[in-house]
Formats: sequence, structure tokens, C-alpha cells
Amino acid sequence: MKNKKIKLVVASGKGGVGKSMLASSLAMLFAQKKKIVAIDCDVDAPNLHLWLGENERWDEIKKISTNEKPVIDKTKCNLCGKCVDICAFNALSINNSELIVNNYFCEGCGACEAVCPNGAIKMVPVKNAEIRIKKIHLRRGFGGQAVYGFPLVSAQLYPGESGSGKIVDYIKQKAEKFEYELMIIDSPAGVGCPVIAAVRDANLAILVTEPTPSGLADLKRVLSVVNYFKISYGVVINKWDINRQMSKRIEREFAGRILGRISYDQKIFTAIANLTPIMTTNLKTKGEIREIFEKLRFEGMPLF
Repeated sequence: MKNKKIKLVVASGKGGVGKSMLASSLAMLFAQKKKIVAIDCDVDAPNLHLWLGENERWDEIKKISTNEKPVIDKTKCNLCGKCVDICAFNALSINNSELIVNNYFCEGCGACEAVCPNGAIKMVPVKNAEIRIKKIHLRRGFGGQAVYGFPLVSAQLYPGESGSGKIVDYIKQKAEKFEYELMIIDSPAGVGCPVIAAVRDANLAILVTEPTPSGLADLKRVLSVVNYFKISYGVVINKWDINRQMSKRIEREFAGRILGRISYDQKIFTAIANLTPIMTTNLKTKGEIREIFEKLRFEGMPLF
């Protein structure tokens, strides 16, 4: 795999397990060795830039359209109700002799336009999100090693809009325009459309979990997506010491796949609140993530 572009996705079935913390730290570590590009695919609530110590100032912001919504020509609509019957999202209704579109429910599938016998419905593009790009520069206190500046590509879905999976596809295409050796993809949590879009063409997945029943259950759910795309994976247990018995269970169930463990530390929350990347702190977490990084590079992970 040398001299080829590698895509590493950091994913989790459950939110709040430390996925963005790990993705940001690995981005900073790999940037010392390789030319990278980072992508925040959690377009509903992007926060990778915060874990990288960055504020909301972006080098580039562009409104994009990846979705359509129906517009009704009332002069042609005879209120036949065929569009109402076919809408799987209950976004259309007839009220007071008028066809009403609930844009918060509409997913832009276009079924209503297809079945309208009078051509009264037309799907039109809507600006449903914005793409954001900035150059990340290394801060002081990171060991004094030379490091590439690297681009971060992110997006924000507008409130009430849909099409998050399409937006993830869009920002991944945008990231491909940058020169890179390694693409680090911070996936959203769960197993929905944006997760599928984030994961599907990765070379390696790092699955982050926590030692709770829901953490383990959701790890197995996201693993079903990773296995579907036949992606090699490793597991990281974050906050492993809050439930050592459950951590041991996860280690047994995923024997040979454990990349590392990260301890619970309330000071992590202070760091993120102050826009301080974990890899610029003196926290124990910093060393634990570096061990994961070294294992990715040298112990059975041939991608690097």
C-alpha cells in the first residue's frame, strides 16, 4: 500500500465516546510523517475543528445544494391527492382546499412530482448546507517536530434541512482535490446514511467504543456496516476504567482487534473548552493515543 492514498475512518455506533478526540489527535500525529487531509463528516454537529484547537473562522465558506424540495403550481393542482398518498414522509397534506408542503418532513425524493398527473409539482434545488475549509497549523508544545499544515474540510447542514448523506459525499469529493497521502475521516455516530457515506471507501476503520451495554451494542451495529464494505478494522476502548469488567468483556469479544485503551479524565473537557488539542497537553490521554498511533504504524497495520 506504499505510495498510495490511504483513507482511515474513525467511527462509532454511539455518540459521545471520544471519536472526534481520537480523530483530531491522530491527524496531528500523522501530519508529522505524512501529507494529510482531514474531513469532519458529522455534518449535523461538526466539531473536529474544536478538537484541533480552531475557532469558527474559516478560510472558505460556500453554500451548497444537495437536495430538492417540491414547489406547487396552484393553478395546475386539482387536489387529487395522489402526491399525498405516495409521500412516505407525510410531508404533503390537503388543508382548506390547498395542497400544503411541510419542508421539515420532506426528504426531497421526488415521488410527488413523478405521480402528479397535471405537472403541478416541480422539484427545485435548495441550499441545504454550507461547506467549510480551513488550513490547520500546528500549535506550540507538540514536541518541536516539523509537521505539515493540513486542510480540514467540514460542512454544516442548515436547521430543518435533510440530505446529510449526500453532503458527506460532496465534502469527500471536495477533499479529494487536495494533495494527500492519508485522509482521516471523522465519521458521524450511528449507522445511517451519512455514516455509510463516510465509511464505504475507507481502507481502515478505527471503531471507538465505551465500556457500557449501549456502547458495546452500538459497536456491533456499526461493525455490521464496516463488515458489509469488507473494511479492515481495529477497536479502541475509551473511558475503559469506568467499567473494567465491561472493558475486559469487549477485549475478549474483539481479541486481536484492540488497538488500545484510553482512560477517563475530566481534564479532557477543560482542554476542549479552551480549544486545546489533546496532543498539546500533558494529560495521560496524550500518551495513550500516541501508543495507538504507534500500533497503527508498526504492529500489524500494513497500510502505513
